[in-house]
Amino acid sequence: MTLRNIDLNLLVVFDALMRTRHVTRAATLIGIGQPGMSAALARLRALFADDLLVKQGGEMQPTARALELEPDVRRILQDVERLASGPTTFDPTDSRRTFHLRMSDLLSALLLPPLMHRLTTCAPGISLDIVHLGPDATVDALERNAIEIAVSTALKTPKSIERADLFEDRIVTVARRDHPARRKLRTLEGFVAVPQVRVAQSPVDDRFADHQLAKLGLNRHLAVTVPHWLAVPKIVAASDLVAIMPYSIARQFQQDGEIVLSESPLSDTALLWSLYWHRRHTTDAGSAWLRELIAEIARSTAAAMRKDRRLP
Repeated sequence: MTLRNIDLNLLVVFDALMRTRHVTRAATLIGIGQPGMSAALARLRALFADDLLVKQGGEMQPTARALELEPDVRRILQDVERLASGPTTFDPTDSRRTFHLRMSDLLSALLLPPLMHRLTTCAPGISLDIVHLGPDATVDALERNAIEIAVSTALKTPKSIERADLFEDRIVTVARRDHPARRKLRTLEGFVAVPQVRVAQSPVDDRFADHQLAKLGLNRHLAVTVPHWLAVPKIVAASDLVAIMPYSIARQFQQDGEIVLSESPLSDTALLWSLYWHRRHTTDAGSAWLRELIAEIARSTAAAMRKDRRLP
């Protein structure tokens, strides 16, 4: 197969089919008739030697091969669009662009409410598509252009990934208000002896506590590992389990009165939330605008935290 034998318009068809999971809706999306879309799908299947989408109920479900192709096809189309359009200004009030971002549930709870308030008032046509990925998957998604911006901490990135620091945070211990061992949690011995909730987006995610403890030859007593931060306060409030959380979000749950915070016994509790993006988007006016908006909201969050840094 050579490039001269490939109709690049088929990639536009593929993207529309993957977005809509429906032949008729995909045809409407790109402005062709349903017979033309069906014929294009047949050509795509021949091109990639795969069914790509198979009918189940009222929708088309992608095959494993289609899911593998999707981020690369989307990246190619975005790159072609940038080449064709050249440098342009960006007007957020008139844009209909969809941005793809990585945020954990913690960061979504912290940053999305003020961010969406700003977008709905000053950029009502802009949409966000948020995914929650582990550290390695986040870097891979930035490289493949599956996402444009990531908000995370301590990612190990290649030189192709740019970073801008947002605000400093710290790790604290959370426990229910009447936990029987609450006073012992400020010592390493007391901390590791209590059953705990661990949050990890991947099997190797040990950024906050376990890496430090391993250097001391210690292990936490892990009762449960979950992939999401927002489940932690409810688990802790309903049990004798404890957990560590970033102060930025834990302070909000403390206001409910079900949990209390204490200083972590770990020697290094500092963490730095940062923006990450691939250098291909550095000069993209829309991406730069959104990055600055997120940074502005993060600065407001940091200012609120500085006013409320009291622990029992």
